[in-house]
Amino acid sequence: MIQDYLFFTGINVLLAWSVYIILMSGSLSFANGGFMALGAYATGYLTTTYGLDLWLVIPPVALLAALFGALVSLPALRTRGVYLILVTIGISICMGVGIESSEALGGVKGMGGLVGTEPWHVFVLVGVVGLFLLIVSYTPLQRILDAVREDEYVARSLGINTTYVKVVSFGAGAALAATSGALYAHYLIFIRPEHFNVMMSLFMVLYVILGGVNNLWGAALGATIMTLAPEFIRGMAEWRPTVFGLIIILLLLVRPQGLLAFRTRTARAGTRVAKWVQGKLVPGGAAS
Repeated sequence: MIQDYLFFTGINVLLAWSVYIILMSGSLSFANGGFMALGAYATGYLTTTYGLDLWLVIPPVALLAALFGALVSLPALRTRGVYLILVTIGISICMGVGIESSEALGGVKGMGGLVGTEPWHVFVLVGVVGLFLLIVSYTPLQRILDAVREDEYVARSLGINTTYVKVVSFGAGAALAATSGALYAHYLIFIRPEHFNVMMSLFMVLYVILGGVNNLWGAALGATIMTLAPEFIRGMAEWRPTVFGLIIILLLLVRPQGLLAFRTRTARAGTRVAKWVQGKLVPGGAAS
């Protein structure tokens, strides 16, 4: 039982980070539930139909999700505010309808026979992704993302290719969501389309908002609280969703900036990797 709680907490932390990665560039996506479904069903189909190993199919599926996320972000990022939210919700809904209409993926009946995930797989991935995001926070890439998020027009005047930054962020978030979906599906063994509906995307965004949007620790904290908190009020039976909702509303009223409001510390990095990334994002090579 404890193992299950830890596993789902790890999955939700990864999903929160998938939203956080996109949010770092100033965009908000409610499509990550659809990308999660893409990873779950694509890997599930390949492992159950062709007998392929889960770890062989996760990388190409994650790459596919990244390319698809980058592709759909091009028209989506032409919108702003509530319109961007509606577009990304529409993407998630369309992907759900496509899965329900596909007999090869089990349709509304679902897909079973998925195996291959152990809890420690998720723990390792959480550590790797967390370390990567922490390293990014100490590179010029973090400052570039901050500039694009705070004021896109000023960032453009500094020579930053804002479209490239946003598309790459969207693709990276989609890839992480798809990888999380693959591990999630192969732990549950049986999945159905409703496991990846719009509410799943909504919860991912709530994880980040509750914990704090300015740093990776806030997203992880928000995901942990929203995963474990319902278990502490399980004795309230049918009142549990209501009480849980009231707790979230109270926290957002008391701490609208999130539980962890501090900004991720950034630092100049003189490594070749950091300079290469900076040169790719900014024509001419300098973004300070």
